[in-house]
Amino acid sequence: MSMTIEGDQGPVTAQATPAEQKDDIAALAKGGRTNVFGFLLRLAARLPFLFIAGRWYGADALGRFAYAVLVVEFVAQIATLGLKRGLAGALSQTERPHSHVVTDAMVVTLIASLLGAGLLIAFPQAMFPNSGINGLDRLLALIVIAVATSDVALAACAYRFDIGATVRARSIIEPWAISIGAFGFAFYSLRDGLILSYVVSMVAAMVASIIPMWRHYGRPHGWRPDAGRLWRLARRNLPLAAADGVEWGSRRLDMAILGLFVSPAIVGIYYVAQQVASLPQKLKTSFDPILGPVITRNLAEGNLAAIARQVSQVGFWIIAAQAGIALALGIPGEAVMGLVGPHFVGGTGALAFLLLAEVVAATAVVSESALVYIARHRNLMISLSMIALQAALSFGLILLGKRFGLTPQELAAAPALGLCIALGAGAFVKARLLSSLLHARVNAWRWPLLSASGVACIVGAAFVALPARFEWVELAVGVWAILGAYGFVIWRWGFGPDDRALFRKQKAPA
Repeated sequence: MSMTIEGDQGPVTAQATPAEQKDDIAALAKGGRTNVFGFLLRLAARLPFLFIAGRWYGADALGRFAYAVLVVEFVAQIATLGLKRGLAGALSQTERPHSHVVTDAMVVTLIASLLGAGLLIAFPQAMFPNSGINGLDRLLALIVIAVATSDVALAACAYRFDIGATVRARSIIEPWAISIGAFGFAFYSLRDGLILSYVVSMVAAMVASIIPMWRHYGRPHGWRPDAGRLWRLARRNLPLAAADGVEWGSRRLDMAILGLFVSPAIVGIYYVAQQVASLPQKLKTSFDPILGPVITRNLAEGNLAAIARQVSQVGFWIIAAQAGIALALGIPGEAVMGLVGPHFVGGTGALAFLLLAEVVAATAVVSESALVYIARHRNLMISLSMIALQAALSFGLILLGKRFGLTPQELAAAPALGLCIALGAGAFVKARLLSSLLHARVNAWRWPLLSASGVACIVGAAFVALPARFEWVELAVGVWAILGAYGFVIWRWGFGPDDRALFRKQKAPA
């Protein structure tokens, strides 16, 4: 029995065979292990960059850099035209050579990237609204091409279950390149060094993405450009592109709104909190390319119950990992932010709400992995409603904070709280919609998460209570003690046999 996955259609009930379910869990678990490893690598590389940027360049330069990157990456996100997730569907539903489909996707992305970059070059004030345009500032827009093509190339690799390519590009090469670049360019220009280091890191990540893609798909022998075919590919993925833009924008709208009320220095402080909080975000976003092929295949076969099970399984993995990371980074939040610089400690409140937002958003993200194929228009409407709610809450909370005389640093927590509430509402609605479409329960929550968090809070409180001169113990030992206590409780009482597959090496299907 099959199911068309292009629009909103009624579900078809079928049951996946045990062997198919085992293979899917093996593939998802393999991707999960790689993602956790990639997170640790990215954490080790990102902290040096934040330390160098905060202590050497300062909050003002960091704020200018943050806003420019915000705009560039938003345009790059739109330029992928939803193909980061849509490519899996295109590959699973065609009889054309996969190398031809991937080439079509790369060409469409390149064209959209050139259009987006041209728009930013013509209007560079969009990247630097609060500072002058000097030197080669407007040429930063060209990096849109590298960011967008890299994303699509990594999605093509993930379709072949090669998450290692994403880890190398995004968790090793990109963060270490920007850290090393920030150090080296500091001796050239404290005004432009951060932007130059970002350019170097994105170009390096692009090269690291295209090489494995070429290895998997090879040269597209016999491929010919066809304007009609390329347009159909782009048009079909426009709802996905809009959903991706809303999802990405929801994680940046808070900083954009905050920038309307505070100085670039406060934006720089918020950026640091956002960067620390976004580290666990990579755990869930990098599951998208792995979930895509599994979901599209099960949709084609009508195995809807299997999809509900896989979404719930991956959702629990993500929530469990993100909750542990959020507690480990949030409980000693003042010490973590102080590592970047003493004046960044004021962003601790924003950090706490941003970390919580990543946890509550996990269910929405994994639910959306299926909704984009079976209810893409309704999913888009929910996402648009969510971002509208976020904007209203952010403006309302900031204005309320100003009325009560909060300091600019305290105001920084307001848009983070608005984001947290909006993401929680979106997660609830999307999970309910997916459950109704699949005629099966979709629930990533388990009660041991609560007890594990309680134990972690007790352990963390003991380290936070140490005198200020022992702050290094709080970071060097406390973070790992919190993770260890949390992990022990989750492993012992929260993980079942399928969950433990995440830590067993199994051969994923080719």
